[in-house]
Amino acid sequence: MLQADMAQRFTIIRYIPATPADVWHAWTTPQAIAQWWHLPHTTTPRDELEYDVQVGGSYIYTSIDGQTQERSVSGGTFREVSPPERLVFTWGAPGFKPAQLPVATVEIEEISDGTYVTFELSGVSGEPGDGAFYDIWDNALTSLRDYAKTASTA
Repeated sequence: MLQADMAQRFTIIRYIPATPADVWHAWTTPQAIAQWWHLPHTTTPRDELEYDVQVGGSYIYTSIDGQTQERSVSGGTFREVSPPERLVFTWGAPGFKPAQLPVATVEIEEISDGTYVTFELSGVSGEPGDGAFYDIWDNALTSLRDYAKTASTA
């Protein structure tokens, strides 16, 4: 069973070519989340995503593997919701006690030509190429960047 060790953590910083409001929308709107927040080679159907963005609210989403159709369910609870600058939530499998789950912190910072997103996951270790937590979130943030590019040109 996963037991978060809050002394372990990693941070990823990503440039997103969109406004902070657009990035916030991408993190907090189910229609947007279904477009980018999932593992590579999987999809997140909008009808299998529950998202209650408020302090104490929860979320659940299902990723479906494109080849095997295997389903993976993740979820957590929102701890801090400060639009459009900061979002803090637990991340893991539904049914786990919140104290057992890693905590994700998303900070959104406006710059002259877009936004920097600083993503920190506390409770687990990670590094580039680990094939696990770091790479999962690195891929998700790349998908977020790609989603923001297409959403802003649409």
